[in-house]
Amino acid sequence: MTTDWHPDLVARARVHAALGEPARLAVVEHLLLGDASPGEIGRALGLPSNLLAHHVKLLEQAGVVEKFRSEGDHRRTYLRLLPGVLADLTPTGQREAPRVVFVCSRNSARSQLAAALWKRRSRIPVASAGTRPAERVHPLAVETARAHGLSLTRARTHHLDDVLQPDDLVVAVCDSAHEELGGDPTARLHWSVPDPAAVGTPDAFRQAYLDLADRVDRLVPATRTPQEP
Repeated sequence: MTTDWHPDLVARARVHAALGEPARLAVVEHLLLGDASPGEIGRALGLPSNLLAHHVKLLEQAGVVEKFRSEGDHRRTYLRLLPGVLADLTPTGQREAPRVVFVCSRNSARSQLAAALWKRRSRIPVASAGTRPAERVHPLAVETARAHGLSLTRARTHHLDDVLQPDDLVVAVCDSAHEELGGDPTARLHWSVPDPAAVGTPDAFRQAYLDLADRVDRLVPATRTPQEP
């Protein structure tokens, strides 16, 4: 007898099958707190490029990860987890940080919203900054924050050089900032959140907010101060 399984059950089974191999699970765990290029993942996990490509293809087919082009350097490709697929999966280990600093190129929308979300969800101090800060916070970012019970009315833009401290956990919330920062990309987190200002609509800002809220919710329980046990 052939059983017609519900499509949702089949999809979940496909995800579990994809995660039933240690290397693929390691790739997914690496992406839980931030996006990364295949090269960054390969170096972090010690996987040769051909083997990593095989595992990534299977994860894509299972609907776990997706590839996308950088909004900054369009020659670069990054990987990210698809939202909601792994809602019950939590990262192993924790990151220590006395403060979290969210960075985007203009410090006018994404980094401001991320910092406001973090402040509401965590006791760890937070700041935001830009690599090329704008003169003011984007009005639609202020409106989006207000619609979700947050306030950016007193927020001001700042240059990263005036904000960053040596032990900060840096979270680059746009491709351009991640690429402009240089250095060791594994020393920070990278969230590839599309630029809502490039679209300029309330819905684009709402989508950016929802993306950031999901990522903040994943990072908060995985981060602690050096003083915490």
